[in-house]
Amino acid sequence: MTQAAPQGASDAPPGARELLLQTASDIMREGDIVDISLSELSLRSGLNSALVKYYFGNKAGLMRALLDRDMIDIVHSVDALMAKDMSPETRLRRHIGAMVDCYYQTPYLNRLLMRLVRESDPDEAKRIADTYLAPLSRAYDKLIKDGVAQGVFRNVDPQLFYFTATGAADRFFSTRLVLKHCFDTDSLTEDLRDAYRAHCIDFIMAGILAHK
Repeated sequence: MTQAAPQGASDAPPGARELLLQTASDIMREGDIVDISLSELSLRSGLNSALVKYYFGNKAGLMRALLDRDMIDIVHSVDALMAKDMSPETRLRRHIGAMVDCYYQTPYLNRLLMRLVRESDPDEAKRIADTYLAPLSRAYDKLIKDGVAQGVFRNVDPQLFYFTATGAADRFFSTRLVLKHCFDTDSLTEDLRDAYRAHCIDFIMAGILAHK
């Protein structure tokens, strides 16, 4: 049965669903949080908060839809990278750089993923894992095994490397309070992103490259 539109839904501008998702993303990024208030969402987007129920069912549904929007882009980009004809070292360097760019844009993403896995029912948690985590795990397994077979990577555990790489890329951008109180900055600038991208690539690659 089709859900009835709330009052004012027929007057919603084109792209209202996408605008709600992007506004929720902006709020969480700017506030370094993994939650939103519907009143702030309505104020920032200029849309009736009743549209959240219409498009997503409730706020939890909005959070799931935001996770789906952000994570599917990551899975597709990793699949595209793995399909390219390039060396394992070049592929890994590009992937690490792309991860840093991703967490700069959506620093809440890993925390949101863990929250939804923890708070969802078993079927939804399994869907998230099967749709997003398993494909990434398989990509890491192939990438590292290819590098080991070609003699360019040390024989490291792909699963442990996944946590090392994603943790390094995510952690920096999800701890703005540390930046603020310890380093007197809380702005995620492009210069900071670029410097951390170069640092992560150099640091992580130094740990996995086979010694000549």
